[in-house]
Amino acid sequence: MTTQNYTISEDLIIKYNTLNEKKKELEKELDELKKVFHIYFDNLVGPNQKGEIAVNNYKLQRQIRKSEKLNEEKTVHRLTELNMTDLIHHVPKPDEEKVKSAITLGLLTEEDLEGCLIKSASQAIIVKTLK
Repeated sequence: MTTQNYTISEDLIIKYNTLNEKKKELEKELDELKKVFHIYFDNLVGPNQKGEIAVNNYKLQRQIRKSEKLNEEKTVHRLTELNMTDLIHHVPKPDEEKVKSAITLGLLTEEDLEGCLIKSASQAIIVKTLK
């Protein structure tokens, strides 16, 4: 990645803010249109059913993506009842609250856990009008 000198001007900030506001408006408008389309297809083919309609040169389709996932707590309980515990993962996980307490009490030092702590950061741009 090359390092360049960028100049931040008021015009650039105004442009960013304006585009960001338009983006929010467009997303809201798109969400409203999606609601209309879903209501149409719910009435045409039923809820959670795929469908399509052609209007002049456009075809509007609704796709349905389905996924299944086990409820972990209920499944573990049921497998235990069925004596099928070999189907259960036993994953040791650190108890973060207890680890922090141990550091506070001096039972552990942060150096003891060197390389264990994952730190992350996220960036955000916010524009506020000063008056």
